[in-house]
Order: sequence, then C-alpha cells, then structure tokens
Amino acid sequence: MPCTAAKTDRYISFDGIDCDAYAERILGYIRACIDDAENPSDWQPYFERKLVEIAGMGQDALFFVGSQVNYIRELFEHYDHDDGLELLDKIEDECC
Repeated sequence: MPCTAAKTDRYISFDGIDCDAYAERILGYIRACIDDAENPSDWQPYFERKLVEIAGMGQDALFFVGSQVNYIRELFEHYDHDDGLELLDKIEDECC
C-alpha cells in the first residue's frame, strides 16, 4: 500500500480546516491596516464601511473574505502585509 502524506482537501471534507478562524484573522489584519494613519490606502474608507456593514448584518467573516478577496489582496499589497497575503492565499486554496 503506498504511503501518502495526509493533506486536508476541501473537496472531500472541511474537517481539519479552520476556515472561520482564518477569516477572523483576516478581519483583524484588515483592521490593523486601516488603522494605519501614516500610510493611508485608498481602500481604507471602503473597508471601514464594509466592516460596519458586515457587523450590522451579522454576516460571517468567511463569506465576507471570500467575496472581497481581490480588494483585500490590494489592501495587503499596499501595506506589504506578507502574513495577510499568505493567509489569504491559504483561505482561497482551502476554504473558497
């Protein structure tokens, strides 16, 4: 029997993939970026508004991240937020 490395596969099961926690971390990274007044991004007003909207609607973080991937990527690129970009890639690969 061949030996294969255990890898989570979203198409088989979401077991072992903590997508909700990943998405919550992304929201934290977004908040940290938009709080940076010394290096403003054109995306700050957009995300300030969106974070208020999702809180008011009770929208889950994973849905928000999945629907805003390109905008989040641009925000993180502006801030050279490597951890955020890496986690965003992970969410795209494993959760969306």
